[in-house]
Amino acid sequence: MVRKGKIAEIFSKAVYNDNPELYTVGYLDLGEIKKVTLVEFLRLSENFEVIPASRIVYIMKENITLYSKIKNRK
Repeated sequence: MVRKGKIAEIFSKAVYNDNPELYTVGYLDLGEIKKVTLVEFLRLSENFEVIPASRIVYIMKENITLYSKIKNRK
């Protein structure tokens, strides 16, 4: 089960209290993990209408993983 609350919390902090360009989102697209900036993901997902939160695999800020569905992701 996706914790949309955790994802929404990270996104909100990035957008309103930080530089969203420092964040990277990995999401599933046709079986592949696509990697984009948070700003690009927000544009592409159209507020989670086109890409739901359940397809987010990881969120990173620079080299720090903030959210991951994959165990032991570095």
